[in-house]
Order: sequence, then structure tokens, then C-alpha cells
Amino acid sequence: MHEQYELYQQVIFETLGPLAQLNTAVFVAAGNHNQGIKLETTEGPFFLKLNFDHERDILSKEAEGLHLLRKSTFLKIPQTYGFGRINDYNYLLSEFVPSSRQQLDYWEDLGLGLAHLHLTHSKTFGLESDNYIASLHQKNHEYESWSDFFIEQRLEPMLGMAYFDKLIPLDFLKKFQTIYSKIDSIFPKEKPSLVHGDLWSGNVICNQEGKPCLIDPAVYYGHREMDLAFSRLFGGFDTRFYDAYESIIPLEPGFESRIGIYNLYPLLVHLNLFGTAYLPGIEKIIKRFQ
Repeated sequence: MHEQYELYQQVIFETLGPLAQLNTAVFVAAGNHNQGIKLETTEGPFFLKLNFDHERDILSKEAEGLHLLRKSTFLKIPQTYGFGRINDYNYLLSEFVPSSRQQLDYWEDLGLGLAHLHLTHSKTFGLESDNYIASLHQKNHEYESWSDFFIEQRLEPMLGMAYFDKLIPLDFLKKFQTIYSKIDSIFPKEKPSLVHGDLWSGNVICNQEGKPCLIDPAVYYGHREMDLAFSRLFGGFDTRFYDAYESIIPLEPGFESRIGIYNLYPLLVHLNLFGTAYLPGIEKIIKRFQ
């Protein structure tokens, strides 16, 4: 524990300066590779995210994603104060966001804020550099075509990873690839929009004012329906969220039928992260579009 406190103090020194001192540290979240710690300091409370056993830039990319979101929506996005690497740990020091009860307009705010984010456009699909979704490398080479980007930068890398790690056999890989010729005709043609990239309920928290706050992005310029489909993958959000969103940017007809195709990407991510329990869901979608 003494070594951990020394680590926390060193993070504070590097990010806040020599006058800041650590008072207390409390674990608030933990995963296979990440730790979340609330640091009470002489400069106030902060949230420290520690990551080990991963690429050195994984948390700096997260900081870049938060910065891009902060510039592009009125929704609350935590401020970041510094990132780096100490010993075997990557770290990101950010604003600690206290929680409270949701305000009555919580879901409407989230829908309007996401629409605001999606009105931030680019000329191409992708991003200037690669980043991460969860702990997995996310390729962002820029394309003019959404369907080409979706196949080459989203589906193929995750499919190849699953095959390399023996999570899927060759015949499954080939069966999956048979849908590629149909993908371009499925998606409505729209401008590249800035998307959160990992929009599920765990990455939306309620702040002290009862307002929604976005965390843990995997940003890029993509098809805006990716975020909306992802939000439906694990139970979905309140219907007020979707109604508010569509009051700003209505969805093209047929969105319900496209959700499965969009969600092949996060399902492949979960397959690579957590194993073959996600294969039946992927197979079901593939059969529907063959």
C-alpha cells in the first residue's frame, strides 16, 4: 500500500505541481487491467485511472478523445489534468465527477447533447490517428466511403483477431465475409459525424447536478447511427433519449433493421475481450443478412 501511495503522490506531482499533496485515496472501480481511484488532495478531489499491461498511449488517447468531445457537445465531459507513465502504469488524472439523482430532463439532455455531438462533421470517415475501444486497438485510417471504412477498419480487424486467437474457425470467418457485398446498400448516405464510439449505459454517468456526463470514449468520425445502435445493445436507454435525439436529427427510415449490422462491431469487440459467449448473437445477425 505504501508503494501505491508513492505512485499516487508522484502522479499528483507530475500533473498538479509540487505544492499539491495527497490526503486520502479510495478505490472506486476496478477491472482486469484498469483501476479507478478517488484522490483527495490539498487541491481538491480527482479521479485517477491506472492502466497496466497495455500500450503506453492508451490513456493519452482517452484524454484526446475526451478533449474532442468537450469541444463538440454541451454535455458534461470530465476535465483532464495530465497523463503519462510511471513504472509499469499508464495514468490519466481527471476531474472527479460526484453523482446524484437524475433530473427530470436527464434523458432529454442526453439525446439533445448526442445530436449536438453528431452535428460535428468531417470530410472523411475515421480519425487522424488510431485509438482504442476498451483495451483493444481501434484502427481509424480515413475513408471517403462509410461502408469501406466499416468493413476495413471495424469488422475486418476484429474478425481477424478472433480468427488468430482461435475464437472462430475459418468457415465462420468466410461466412461472415459474405455479407460485405450487401453492406453498402444497407446504410443511408450521410456525412461523417463525430461519435462517442462506445456508447452504452456504463459510459454515461449522472453528475452532481443530475445531468448526464460522458466518459470512456472511443471517438472517430463515423456514421451517427453507430452510437444509437450501440446504445441499444445492452438494454437501451430511456425512450425520452431517442425522442429528444430525433427532434434534432430524425433517423432515416429502417433504422431498426440496421441495428444488428452496426452492432456486429461491438459484438466482435466483446468476443475478443470476453470469449465465445458472444458468437450466437453474431451468427444470428449474419444469418439475417445472408
